[in-house]
Amino acid sequence: MQSARIQEGIIVSEWTVDGGTQPTTPAATSLGTRAARSIATTTKTPAQLSLTTPRWLLRLLPWVEVEAGTYRVNRCVAYAVGDGRITLLPGADGSRIMAEDMRELLALRDVMDLRLLEEVAAAFRTKHVIAGTTLAEAGRPADGLYVVAHGQLERRGTGHYGEPTVLGIMGEEEFFDEEASLRGGDWPYTVVALTNSTLLVLDPDRLRQLEDEHPELARAFAEFRSGGQTGGAGIPAVASGHHGEAELPETFVDYDPEPREHELAVAQTVLRMHSRVSDLYNVPLNQHEEQLRLTVELILEQQERELLNDPEFGLLNNVAPAFRVRSRTGPPTPDDLDELLTVVWKQPAFFLAHPRAIGAFGRECTRRGVPPVIFEMYGSPFLSWRGVPLVPTDKIPVDPVESTSTILLLRVGEENRGVVGLRPDQLPHEHAPGIAVEPMGLDRRAVASHLVSSYFSAAVLVDDAIGMLEQVQVAHYHPYA
Repeated sequence: MQSARIQEGIIVSEWTVDGGTQPTTPAATSLGTRAARSIATTTKTPAQLSLTTPRWLLRLLPWVEVEAGTYRVNRCVAYAVGDGRITLLPGADGSRIMAEDMRELLALRDVMDLRLLEEVAAAFRTKHVIAGTTLAEAGRPADGLYVVAHGQLERRGTGHYGEPTVLGIMGEEEFFDEEASLRGGDWPYTVVALTNSTLLVLDPDRLRQLEDEHPELARAFAEFRSGGQTGGAGIPAVASGHHGEAELPETFVDYDPEPREHELAVAQTVLRMHSRVSDLYNVPLNQHEEQLRLTVELILEQQERELLNDPEFGLLNNVAPAFRVRSRTGPPTPDDLDELLTVVWKQPAFFLAHPRAIGAFGRECTRRGVPPVIFEMYGSPFLSWRGVPLVPTDKIPVDPVESTSTILLLRVGEENRGVVGLRPDQLPHEHAPGIAVEPMGLDRRAVASHLVSSYFSAAVLVDDAIGMLEQVQVAHYHPYA
């Protein structure tokens, strides 16, 4: 049975159960919040997409408006031939040389007979060495042509006063030394294995045997030894410092007869929305605009990913071998970034790296007691080195097994002969520069479709506009205990 009594001015209801009296919840004296919310509005945020990133590359890259969807990069004739690396293929007992790439050797540049190249490639033997092994010693007779199949080697020299110098790091698919080994000279430098390494070696005796068996090879090597082949054509002649009526040289600058053309790539998707949703549920946020905003965000994320990783025009795949630097110790050190700055020294704009690579560089700076300067751009702080900002992007891959990544250094802008982004000049149904949203109509289910397209590409105007630090270890930590 229910009863009521007054307690301190408040009406309290009581229930009597089995002869006992139990108090219940006090009666409300005002409108509760739960009931009040039924006639109130709620402040809402737009839909938040966790995949969105700052996309610094898209902001920092100068964009060129392309007519007719094609951008031609006209260059002068390149004097260096080949990429300086011999491609290796996996074999049953280790790595083997791709026969066609034997033409990376200047002596074999004009040999067209694939069968001969295959015999030369098959003549290499495998050699395994441990870290610290001296493979070549400056001043000693060259004992073969070496191709690095796995590992890292260091080239060492001697300074003016006899002090040791480091000439560079060699890694997979690089070779040494064609001049010394094929012309029968002495090693010009010392080569030491930094890691346990595997090499492919062409011995002089085996080379002479191949020359005896194949006259065409003998002619090619004889021409190379006589100095008839060089690394490239000369630079156009210009006279200076002369007096009187000296005879002036004649010259011209030749153009590349087959310039590279970049066609715009496309990222597309179809945005679908039911007419009932777009008609009724638009306050306070317009459903169509929100769906389109989120879709464009996803397309722009894909665009930045392709600008870096596309096998044809992606920046990671368009770095010339001469502008690739290998990390000396694994983690990215100040020395490594200094080396990269010597490669792209003409107006470097910014480094581009995965956040983990930037963190690894910060740890190395802390270890050495040289904290990098903070650089502010677009209202955000960036680490910098030598005045060049390190810009983060998660689109540069990190090897999940080896925890290695890559750091790029770019010079940008058409006027600087740098890296540029490409997008169309004008588009029908243009939503933003390079992005079009085209209505596709309603289907029989009253669902409206819109084709969302983004057209883009990138071009490296000259090879020295972009450099790469390879094999950067991002999972190395220092104990401070």
